[in-house]
Amino acid sequence: MTTTTVGEAIGAAETRRRAQRRTALWLITPGVLWMTLFLVLPILMMVYVSFWTQTTFTIEPTLTVKSWVTFFSSDTYLTALWTTVRIWLTVLVATLVVGYPTALFVGLFVRNKTLQTALLVLCVIPFWTSFLIRVLAWRPMLGKEGAINLILQGLGLVDQPIEALLFSELSVVIGMTQIYCVFMVGPIAFMLGRIDPNVIEAARDLGAGFGRIFRTIILPMSMPGVVVGAIFVSVMVLGEFATSAALSGRKVNLLGNIIVTQVGSLKWAFAAVVGVVLTIVMGAVVAGLLRVVDLRKEL
Repeated sequence: MTTTTVGEAIGAAETRRRAQRRTALWLITPGVLWMTLFLVLPILMMVYVSFWTQTTFTIEPTLTVKSWVTFFSSDTYLTALWTTVRIWLTVLVATLVVGYPTALFVGLFVRNKTLQTALLVLCVIPFWTSFLIRVLAWRPMLGKEGAINLILQGLGLVDQPIEALLFSELSVVIGMTQIYCVFMVGPIAFMLGRIDPNVIEAARDLGAGFGRIFRTIILPMSMPGVVVGAIFVSVMVLGEFATSAALSGRKVNLLGNIIVTQVGSLKWAFAAVVGVVLTIVMGAVVAGLLRVVDLRKEL
């Protein structure tokens, strides 16, 4: 091959690379514009508004840190922050405890694809009704004369109705766990369904029991699904306000409830402060979960 031919080949390769870069740039441009307009700019605007001066019924674009000082100097708001984090952790663990065995059964033990799909659709059926109906449906279940108390008393497990089942933090956790569990089941079942049955059979042939197979094969290969499910559940639980208001009788105050209250009182600057704090918490949670597994390699 002559020098001219080599130079032409290098030039042609460089031209192809430039064309590929231009194509990639055009493909990602709509997504970048969308994220910039509807995610980045709103967050930046919320941060900016959080420093505005709040008057009785309006806000003025005079920068001040008064709203931030109010938030971090108030036991009420710091308690709401801690309550939000505590309920998030509790619901996350609860959805994992309930969702992982369900996903294990659907994704690993049920090999019929039609039956798998039917079972996953069964998990999604509650979402065919209104969110508010699904939340309020727990009230007759958890009340003093509700189904759960009647069953416990009928079995002789309790003498008196358990009042803590409703209008408490426990009722909020139960409601959120039921509502968001499906978001944990789906990703885990998807990852478990990708496991080659021959790998598990080979491990059995080599004498490995189910416990060892689970620790060395099933759990590591399902971790991307666990992380994705945990991100879904975390983002939705941290932003919750309706479930806590309906099932706790407004006794459980989350950051989402504070935002709704402040917006209703036309205190936009303080609502923006709480929104920024909640966004930071969400970002830290998602960043921490993404460090557990490199999803770009696993998915």
